Amino acid sequence: MEAVLHHLRGAIERGEYAVGDKLPSEAELCRRLEVSRPVLREALRALQTMGLTVSRTGKGTFVVSDGAVADPTFGDYAASDLLEVRRHVEIPVAGYAAQRRTPEDLDHLTHLLDRMERETDTTAWVAMDTLFHLAVAQAARNPVFRRVIEEIRDALARQSAFLNELGGRREQSNREHRAIVEALIDNSAPDAEQAMAHHLTRVETTLTQIVTATPGPSPTPDAAPTPKPEPQP
Repeated sequence: MEAVLHHLRGAIERGEYAVGDKLPSEAELCRRLEVSRPVLREALRALQTMGLTVSRTGKGTFVVSDGAVADPTFGDYAASDLLEVRRHVEIPVAGYAAQRRTPEDLDHLTHLLDRMERETDTTAWVAMDTLFHLAVAQAARNPVFRRVIEEIRDALARQSAFLNELGGRREQSNREHRAIVEALIDNSAPDAEQAMAHHLTRVETTLTQIVTATPGPSPTPDAAPTPKPEPQP
């Protein structure tokens, strides 16, 4: 998926697809790039998240910008808005969770983290990632905190998938999650807050690296030529 995204993003940013052009159909792109439809659709979703394209039901995918936006959108929320709220909510929540967690909370979080560290499927891992953050909020013993995380759950899942597909975040996230759980086990609010703050900083750093990367030529020397944009009616 990363190679397909790199190829299509590079074509857009080099002007091979101009703003207003319609991308070829999914079937045509799959044929030309020799990839499966699920892989292509992941790449197309990433292009849209980056603000390069928009998908119009029944009409296709159109180029709307020749450069990725600095603040991509995940579901209903811009990345910067999402991160701002997470810093104000999840960092103190981690501190409260360290003070208020029960043995059952720790068992649940430890079991969930063990499963995440063994998981190799991105979709399954992303689902558990959101459950992990919900479980930390639950351990804080304040239903408002959990409600906030529930509200942004879809956006968190979309962002998590984006970062894992393009930023290779899974192993690093597992280590960061482990540090949060260890702080909760130790009943250390300062350590829990610091671990969560570090986790969110790494999320922001990886996201910035992805959206500011400058695509070069296609990463595979034998890649198919860029399909021409479809003619407009």
